[in-house]
Amino acid sequence: MQAPRFWFKPPQHFDLRATLLAPLGALYAFATARRVGTAAVMRAKCPIICIGNINAGGTGKTPTTIALAQHLIYQGYEVHIVSRGYGGQLKGPIEVNPTQHRARQVGDEPLLLAAFARTWVADDRGAGIKQAIAQGAQVILMDDGFQDPKVHKDMSLIVVDAAKGFGNGRCLPAGPLREPVEAGMRRADAVISIGGTEEQDKFSTLWGSHITQPHLRAELVPLETGMDWKTGQFIAFAGIGHPEKFFDTLRSLGATLLRTEALDDHQPLTPALVKRLKAEATQTGAQLVTTEKDAARLPSEFRSDVMALPVRLEFSDQDALEQLLAPILPTR
Repeated sequence: MQAPRFWFKPPQHFDLRATLLAPLGALYAFATARRVGTAAVMRAKCPIICIGNINAGGTGKTPTTIALAQHLIYQGYEVHIVSRGYGGQLKGPIEVNPTQHRARQVGDEPLLLAAFARTWVADDRGAGIKQAIAQGAQVILMDDGFQDPKVHKDMSLIVVDAAKGFGNGRCLPAGPLREPVEAGMRRADAVISIGGTEEQDKFSTLWGSHITQPHLRAELVPLETGMDWKTGQFIAFAGIGHPEKFFDTLRSLGATLLRTEALDDHQPLTPALVKRLKAEATQTGAQLVTTEKDAARLPSEFRSDVMALPVRLEFSDQDALEQLLAPILPTR
């Protein structure tokens, strides 16, 4: 299901639903605080960088993980990624093989990440980390797990969508947060906000006073593929945290969208669903287009019918990123 709109009203805005649900939000925050207060039981032999968030749902962790993996690999490090494989059936630990595994087995995000770095799915993150180290990992990127206390993190990064910010500042179900902003910030080493200039300025105005750590700005930029998006017509669908961001990106490229369909985050792309979309595209003469992450969930028989728009994360200050990571990286 899509997040309710009242979650993302400004913190100072009164909303009756959020107020009535606030006691439940306080209980959720208390439970999170108890869980994260547990002492870590595992300390790895190589640096662990956690790419997590305070918000529930999509904030841009996957493109951030890809960007960090590419950056570190370029510097010469053997980088492995460990994920719990949300939505997948396999408990692991198992290394993801894009040519053999499907999204229903390992999850859509690990399947996408495995195209950039060796990726492990493990319901027990500690077990996955041990396997990665045994296979030569020099740096491990932990996809999500900011609220998982079992593994010691050498660096914890909070990723946030600059346009959404931290919503109304309340915890589930009164708002979008897994824990209060102040509590999360105390454990974070840096914040990465993702969005354009206007969105970044709005985020800094609303939430900048809460951030005492290094704050890196980044933006999702479509890759040049040679596709002229200004020609033809499209039907776009997406099952990510904020589908409208994907649709807006297509429009910014000049694409004419006959219709958009926002799916739930990680929603299975069943043959019935894709057949319906394909029939509509055929009837209207449109091309189906989706995100890279959604494309990983497509049934194999429909992959040739759907285009994917690849995007990559670009940091506004690459030097700041290098200065942030340098203290924890092993010498080469």
